[in-house]
Amino acid sequence: MKQEMISFLSTIENRLFDLTKYLHDNPEKSFHEYKSYNYIIKLLQDYNFNVSKNYLNIPTSFLAKLGEGHPKICFICEYDADENSGHIYGYNGKTTISIAAAIMLSKIISKVSGTCIVLGCPGEILHGSKTTMFKQGTFNDIDAVLAVQPHVVTAQSGSSMATLPIQFKFEANDTSMDLKNVSPCLNTSLITFNTLNALINNLDHNCIIDNLNLSSSTDLNSKSSEITFSIRSASSKDIMELASKIKDFVKVLSSLLNINYEYHLTDVPCKELITSCTISRLFSHNLKENGIINIDGVNNIYSCLNLGIVSHSIPCIHPYVSITEDSSIKYGTKRFADETITHYAHDTFMKSAKALAFTALDLIENKNLLFEAKSELTHK
Repeated sequence: MKQEMISFLSTIENRLFDLTKYLHDNPEKSFHEYKSYNYIIKLLQDYNFNVSKNYLNIPTSFLAKLGEGHPKICFICEYDADENSGHIYGYNGKTTISIAAAIMLSKIISKVSGTCIVLGCPGEILHGSKTTMFKQGTFNDIDAVLAVQPHVVTAQSGSSMATLPIQFKFEANDTSMDLKNVSPCLNTSLITFNTLNALINNLDHNCIIDNLNLSSSTDLNSKSSEITFSIRSASSKDIMELASKIKDFVKVLSSLLNINYEYHLTDVPCKELITSCTISRLFSHNLKENGIINIDGVNNIYSCLNLGIVSHSIPCIHPYVSITEDSSIKYGTKRFADETITHYAHDTFMKSAKALAFTALDLIENKNLLFEAKSELTHK
């Protein structure tokens, strides 16, 4: 069946290159990816996918299916871009890999049990849409989630950082203590700010506090102020423990100074990515079988991945493939965006798509592999 999938891929390569180039030539900002959305949906419908448009009432989101029953293998598409510099993160190539793999799998899905799913996830550059989808139950019935990220390195799927963006708002009241004719509200903010600033230099390496900012009126009698910051860590558990301690500190301080305070999250929290070792090994094997031999070890990234929250419940992989031969090109740049439409990049996308489709087929045909991948999560 794998040979049948390869043969079919050769008949649609031009359409797949056109997809990459269309997205490259029509970059759209997060949650406004209307052209990309319509182009991708039309392509999936041409290959008999049943597409749910505006999925979960998100205007540029979709869920496409073909097949029935389990296992249900989900391929991820992301298609927003930087307004000024275009697809600097290569999401046009990421989408092409997923679409190619899904269409390949769709050609043989009737011969095996299972469902091929393609999930369109807008807004990745911002906070993304996967957290909303996860909370709405999109992934409850899915067995594995697969995505490949174009990059400047070829590496195994690793981890990402968890983040918690926090805001404390302080409000003075009539009984608040007036310290040296300075707003007690401002004093509370300054004490909190200085404490957090001290923590930045004294925390162990498990957690990092960054983007610390104090906002207050220049009026010393101001009755309100706020502090915003983020906690980053490789572990969501470590973040929550530190956040709890900071909240306790602010609660005690506010009580001492008779200040009212509010705790808010300024953005969607992000959990660290947990890679399925079983599926990662399988994908690396299939990538080598399809001609990409040199694969680095795991790539653990400092930034947040919105796939993280999903990976805590569903086996996921997010490996990286290099799409350039020029070592001077940096990821996240205009030059990288332009590199996505070269013949070298296209060849890499096709090899990656074959490896991804083969990995999906392996999971469908060998239920023990899927059982092993799911068992990893239960023992975390």
